[in-house]
Amino acid sequence: MSDDRHRARRHDIADQPTEQLDLDRLRYFTQPADGKPSTRHRRRRAFENPAENRPAENATEITGSAPVSSPGRGPRTLPDASAATELDDLQWEDPADIGQELPLTSGEYRDPLRSAVPHRARPQTVASAEAATTSLLADEPPAAPPHPPQPRKPARRGSARVRRRRRVALAVVLTCMLLLVLAVGYVGLRAVGMFGPSDNDYSNASGTADVIVDIPANSTLSDFGVILHDADVVGSVGAFVSAADGQTMSGGFYKLRTQIPAATAVEMMTDGTAHRVGRMVVPEGLQLDNKTGIDGKITPGIFQMISDATSVTINGEQIGVSIAQLEQAAADDTPEQLGVPEWARPTVEKLTGDHRRVEGLIAPGTWETIDPHHSATQILHDLVQASALRFEQWGLLGESGSSLTPYETLVAASVVEREVASPEDYAKVARVILNRLAKGQRLEMDSTANYTAQVTNIDVHGEAYRADTAWNTYRIEGLPVTPIGAVGQSALEATLHPADGRWLYFVTIDREGTTLFADTFEEHKKNREKACESGLLTTGCS
Repeated sequence: MSDDRHRARRHDIADQPTEQLDLDRLRYFTQPADGKPSTRHRRRRAFENPAENRPAENATEITGSAPVSSPGRGPRTLPDASAATELDDLQWEDPADIGQELPLTSGEYRDPLRSAVPHRARPQTVASAEAATTSLLADEPPAAPPHPPQPRKPARRGSARVRRRRRVALAVVLTCMLLLVLAVGYVGLRAVGMFGPSDNDYSNASGTADVIVDIPANSTLSDFGVILHDADVVGSVGAFVSAADGQTMSGGFYKLRTQIPAATAVEMMTDGTAHRVGRMVVPEGLQLDNKTGIDGKITPGIFQMISDATSVTINGEQIGVSIAQLEQAAADDTPEQLGVPEWARPTVEKLTGDHRRVEGLIAPGTWETIDPHHSATQILHDLVQASALRFEQWGLLGESGSSLTPYETLVAASVVEREVASPEDYAKVARVILNRLAKGQRLEMDSTANYTAQVTNIDVHGEAYRADTAWNTYRIEGLPVTPIGAVGQSALEATLHPADGRWLYFVTIDREGTTLFADTFEEHKKNREKACESGLLTTGCS
């Protein structure tokens, strides 16, 4: 290709607009990132003036404008303070009037084409001549603007999404609250008979079928009405509440008839225990088994009471548990199945096969809710577990005035319960038991001999006296193997906190329950004569 053609393809730079040409930018784009001149320019400067390669701090102070010759190029001028000022003034003049050469920095070279076309330089500010000279000699990049650009504000799309989620969550919460209010309102209105005719009632007093209803404890009359209405016993809640007329009713199981008038339902539920199911009252000192007294009267035991409370016929079908089923469950089921507490399990496990191993573990009191649909094991489990809570509430596991274990304390308390009739004497009898145990003396309590006797007699003699059992303290040392009856709160507390004294003997001298205590056997014999004189005792009387 010829030189003419080659030159023809070149663009004349004079034809290009240069008003936007920025010297600082030109210098910036001809330098590497660390601010040092490019290698190409460094070689050129080294050729032009080797003295410029020396460190800036070692350079001599330069003042004024000193031309530097360069082969093939025009003179290059270093600026001084006056040159900087002139430059600043020239920046705002018309480009056509500019005839002076622009000052060059140490990293620049003069382009012969630059002076061919007028151009406009960007405004520059020179703080002082010394600062400008130092900056140019050090060939540093332009200083950062005094106010760096503010960062862009983040897009608001994320915050809008958060607000939208919050609105959705709030809507869900408000909806749930509204549904809850509506549900509560419905239940309340239904309880007072607002749904359906409030005076709807049945008229057939005989009803149509048997049914057992379970009323939770502490239920209101409205609760009674709702349960009875759900079981189809009454026609409406309002009719039952009106017929009840504010009467007090107890929770528990009731055997009723379906579709009967509300007044009939109220009458059946307030006539005592005729229509109650699963309710029993265990007196203090009662044993598991039935006992026959000297007068021939049979005292039903706890097992008999449970059977009577749960046995009921519903539409021709017998439900409930028998005494035999209770005895088998008590003898053979594991302590865990029977709900036996930890402090009683060693003895219960040792006596497996004997139903009397759970003696004393059912507390006295009123039991309102024995479910007749449950098995014998489940019924015993519920009673024993609930009784353990009662004993603990009465202080069985708390501080004690003796060295007895919780189970031994329960055994001793059962003897206290059966020995005397007056609770005022419980603490003294407990002290007698503890004194004899501490001395190693047999207890010889009549109540322990009567526990296994066929006939209970306060004047123990004969076979009952000689019976070789694990309960007869006339034959064994220490306490009976198990409690001998249901332990009440008063007897338990008296055993936990016995009276102070040295008594070793006591005897009840009359049928009113008067009991005398003695420290010595001689004194005891005198007290016993008084019992003989009253006719309460005949054995051993002179």
